[in-house]
Amino acid sequence: MSTSTPLPPEALDEWLAALAAALGLDPADVPVGTLLDVARDVAHNVARPAAPLSTFLVGLAAARNGGTAADIEAASALATQLALSWPPDQPVEVR
Repeated sequence: MSTSTPLPPEALDEWLAALAAALGLDPADVPVGTLLDVARDVAHNVARPAAPLSTFLVGLAAARNGGTAADIEAASALATQLALSWPPDQPVEVR
């Protein structure tokens, strides 16, 4: 069932635990703060729609490089560095 009501902030942990379990992942392996930081930096410095796509790419890159916490941190650091240095006048095409 789809709803237009956004998830309240206090339900974030519950949602992430349920999604991680459904995907066969350990919720403890999800660096929520790091990923939210990447999303924030991308949204503020590149474009809002780029934030979820960027965190997906961070996860994909980390998985392809071994999937360890260090791999997630490295991919996150690269994404943040690129977002923070993104030229403000650089056009971003949103499809």
